[in-house]
Amino acid sequence: MENKFIVNIIHRPEMVPEYAEKVTGHGKEEDIGRKALLTESLDIFKTQQEIAHKNGLKTTIQMTYASLFNDEAVELAKADHEKYGDEIALSLLGLPCTEFREKYKTKDFCIWMFSMEDKKSIVDDVFGKFYDRFGFYPESTGSYYMDAELVNYIKEKYPMVKCAVATCWEEGPKAYHTCNNSWYTFMDGGPWAPWIPSKQNVHAPAANEAEDSGIVAIPHLSRDLIACYDGNGSNFGTHPQNVLRSMSYDSKTWEFPYLYNLIDQYRDLAKYNNGYAYNMMFVGPGWMNKMGRWEAPYELLLKSYEDGMAYYGQLKKEGKLDDMTMAEFADYYRQKKTLTEPECALWRDILYGSDKQLFWYCDPFMRVCVNMDQGGAIVDLRPYAAKLEWPVGIGTKHITDASYPFLIQEKYRAGYFTHYAGEGTVRSAKLTYKGEEVDLCLCRTKAHFSQEGNTRILTLDPVDIEFYDLTVKLQTKIYFEEGSSNVKIERNILEMSDPNAEVEINEYMVACYGTTEYSEDMSNITLTCVGDTESKEIKYAYKCREEQLAGAKEVVSVIPEIETRVSLSCEKKDAVGYIKEGYAFSPMFTLGYTTKLKDKEVFATWLNLAKAN
Repeated sequence: MENKFIVNIIHRPEMVPEYAEKVTGHGKEEDIGRKALLTESLDIFKTQQEIAHKNGLKTTIQMTYASLFNDEAVELAKADHEKYGDEIALSLLGLPCTEFREKYKTKDFCIWMFSMEDKKSIVDDVFGKFYDRFGFYPESTGSYYMDAELVNYIKEKYPMVKCAVATCWEEGPKAYHTCNNSWYTFMDGGPWAPWIPSKQNVHAPAANEAEDSGIVAIPHLSRDLIACYDGNGSNFGTHPQNVLRSMSYDSKTWEFPYLYNLIDQYRDLAKYNNGYAYNMMFVGPGWMNKMGRWEAPYELLLKSYEDGMAYYGQLKKEGKLDDMTMAEFADYYRQKKTLTEPECALWRDILYGSDKQLFWYCDPFMRVCVNMDQGGAIVDLRPYAAKLEWPVGIGTKHITDASYPFLIQEKYRAGYFTHYAGEGTVRSAKLTYKGEEVDLCLCRTKAHFSQEGNTRILTLDPVDIEFYDLTVKLQTKIYFEEGSSNVKIERNILEMSDPNAEVEINEYMVACYGTTEYSEDMSNITLTCVGDTESKEIKYAYKCREEQLAGAKEVVSVIPEIETRVSLSCEKKDAVGYIKEGYAFSPMFTLGYTTKLKDKEVFATWLNLAKAN
């Protein structure tokens, strides 16, 4: 199977780049129509285009609304389309300009934050102006985020649109905090690689043709799937600006090995995705202005861009890269991938020199992160199976928070390593022997990826668990069966220092729901142990109660607020299923199974997700 590595390079002539007016107009009253600002922006856009073309790369030119009023910008786009095959597309970023401000009487510039009525009006204005200037409608569009209602409206009214930049990976509270608590755009919980969004929620991929929104979505930048998850996303992506902002370059030589390592790790993802890998860069001119940015002078900003493009150009010359426009990529993706085919990424740390490894899995039913530093625990889980409708913008319940809710999220809800009381969200297992307890979260390991038919398998290196007078060698295997909306976890006792010993295993999941660090109201949650003849139920009331049932078929939590039913199940008849309610200081719930295991025995449990009726 031939490995194919595709890059989308997307430039936008932002005539009034975000934050540039404040820099170039320092000490002057705000004037977004100022000539110096417009001229410099266009010069930078031209520079970016020249650098791409010099390296033999074609681009997608996403015209902004402001640029459609500029004759030179329009002519440049037409000329580069003719000469280099660049696609002329339309961005819903870069709305602010004198014309826009006069009509909409607002400084808002994020399309998804407007009321639905304004979204439609803006889309019609922008698409109409584009048609006036070019005589056709665009096949591609985009923003930092596009909500489902917006995408559905665009597709219905402008059916030729087939591709869109639709979310920014892990731009949530972490990005907000590093912007001095001023960047009110939350969009955590979506895919990191291209996907076909559902009509109900852009983050959640479509499971079938009826759910297909009709576009191929791409992320805004290809992010580092560890550094960006652990820290601020804006610092760790394949946009040179990110690398400069994070200071992860050599300040003496101005070299950027991290950027190339990041691109290479994206190339490597072909191993886990049937020979296909993707990378993108989506840039406006604002970051490259003559006054410098992020403690970097203009010369460094320019060099970072030239070096990055030269690397893509070199890969193309060596036959290792295909540069595509957005529309071309959408056609390729539709032909290459089925709706239920997952996106997988076994990702290692390339920035800090640790051995850390995460595995990311995304399909129409879930997004899962498995952390090998915590023994293969699940540390992030988004229940896409619910296909949660989550309208965003003025006039909705979620004006600024477009994130897809989590059930488990170690950064916002503590994970295994908590303060001193209570529990954090995690899916792991504990082993107990003679009163001693060890959690697999404490057992670092490494993972190996394989695929058998429609099942992706993560095989973890065995770990040695040492009790006072017993050593247990245990191996974990995790199975993701395509289209199944569950994750199977298998624990295999490979050997014990005392072959006649018996250990207790407790397979557990501590969870909650939310999109930020702040706890939500858990009062409507129901927990149930379901048996063949009886069931035990807890209606959540923060009372710290527990129930258990021998031979339980499944242990279930129903969370009405996010329309999600999550359960653990197992086939071992003598296993005991249990449910635990949390309390106000630790507002979680726990689902689990306990059973006894002997040498050479295997215990399998399933984590199942469904939409709650």
